[in-house]
Amino acid sequence: MLGPVILAASRSDRMRRLISAAPVTKQVVDRFIPGETVDEIVPVVRELTGRGLELTMDVVGEDITRPEQAAAARDAYLELIDRLEKLELGTRAEMSVKLSMFGQALEDGHELALKNVRPVVEAAAAIGTTVTLDAEDHTTLDSMFAIHEELRKDHPQTGCVIQAYLFRTEADARRLAAVGSRVRLVKGAYKEPTEVAYQQKHEIDKAYVRILKVLMEGDGYPMIGSHDPRLISIAQELARRAGRKLDEYEFQMLYGIRSDEHLRLAAEGHRMRVYTAYGTDWYGYFMRRLAEKPANLLFFARSTLTKG
Repeated sequence: MLGPVILAASRSDRMRRLISAAPVTKQVVDRFIPGETVDEIVPVVRELTGRGLELTMDVVGEDITRPEQAAAARDAYLELIDRLEKLELGTRAEMSVKLSMFGQALEDGHELALKNVRPVVEAAAAIGTTVTLDAEDHTTLDSMFAIHEELRKDHPQTGCVIQAYLFRTEADARRLAAVGSRVRLVKGAYKEPTEVAYQQKHEIDKAYVRILKVLMEGDGYPMIGSHDPRLISIAQELARRAGRKLDEYEFQMLYGIRSDEHLRLAAEGHRMRVYTAYGTDWYGYFMRRLAEKPANLLFFARSTLTKG
């Protein structure tokens, strides 16, 4: 019930000011976002990879209103790639990008986003890693999939994200489950209307399993984005039935959530990738983490009360 309210708050300038000013906010935000700069995030990358984990890096921020901001987002990713090159991690550290950060919602936004994201994909390939295009609200997806298809012509390892709660996603999964494709399946974290998306948890979970079965039985590389223990077990069983080896799919979870499970899966030989965000424009990302999981909101509330 609280999820839609929190998602609405993620777009509220008034709520942004109130939450940003709260004394306890930084302590709680640090649980999910371990740094604001490349210098702060590099030690985190070293620590996680040293523990047998892999990463996908997200420079947070979405509300781009000017082309100069989109260019700055591109440059922030290029700076990250330059630092990752020195660590020589290859595919153990990839990038996740939101095309809204690259200007997708601006005038001629499709072309602008493609122009800005292409050098990031090329730079990632040059150091032996890759990029995954994050899914956003349903109105952006046709553009995202078209950009994904264009990028894959030269860089077929470029990945994309699909969201189980959207009615369209099962068909998208069948199209994407092809040789060489990399597809991350998540439940979905944007407020979507009843005309395009399931609203009830049990409906979303059922859709997730159906779509995951399509990906596991396909010819691509599934990436399971979930913290749900039941869905993780189902994914392991579907992989076994499909005859997949441990390096033919991977699990992905958010930094700061179920960290012990990250290590357990890695110790069992699974590829376990931690979605690690950093940057100063953390508000929208932080609010969606609260909306996704009631325990996150309770953690925030308890911390606030303790400090109070």
